[in-house]
Amino acid sequence: MLFNQLNTVLVLAPHTDDGELGMGGTIHKLLKNGKKVIYVAFSTASKSLPAGMAADTLKKEVRNATSRLGISEENLVVYDYEVRELSYSRQQILEALIELRGRYRPDVVFVPSPHDVHQDHQTIAQEAIRAFKNTTLLGYELIWNNLTFNTQCFVELTEEDLFAKQEALSEYHSQEGRNYMSGEFIRSLALTRGTQAGVHLAEVFEVVRLFL
Repeated sequence: MLFNQLNTVLVLAPHTDDGELGMGGTIHKLLKNGKKVIYVAFSTASKSLPAGMAADTLKKEVRNATSRLGISEENLVVYDYEVRELSYSRQQILEALIELRGRYRPDVVFVPSPHDVHQDHQTIAQEAIRAFKNTTLLGYELIWNNLTFNTQCFVELTEEDLFAKQEALSEYHSQEGRNYMSGEFIRSLALTRGTQAGVHLAEVFEVVRLFL
């Protein structure tokens, strides 16, 4: 499967911001190259918000963040499953994924790494493998949650792609103060992955399932 052969891309984010953190630069690159990207968030994590913030804060922030990357509002899907409780809704999530499969027929599906230790991330990765077993699946990196990660697939980024990722993440005001949200961290990781790939900047993915 070559990058330029992709037409429809599905990004599955357990929580708002996961997709941008794991592959914001790649999303921007795909859109820049005329690909259709559908972003699906399963939880707005309202119970994890700082005290005093409105329950719909992250719903608004994900809309602003994905817009910065170039995703149209019609290609943003946001569910309201409870944070840290996605495993209790496995069947409903699987059915939602099957419906998304039929609606969009994606060429590739991006999911959290199956080695991600967060319970919600594991649920989305596992149910996506069931729903999209006949589709190419790539796992994105959330390095603070990965006990292990197979660096098997690299996407070269431009400075423009990285800047778009940083700008998207800056829309998550509710998440300010987290180390992995900082522009410095985002850039250093892109430089590290670029060095591994022999380019300047990159994001890396784990190959879960690959159809050529």
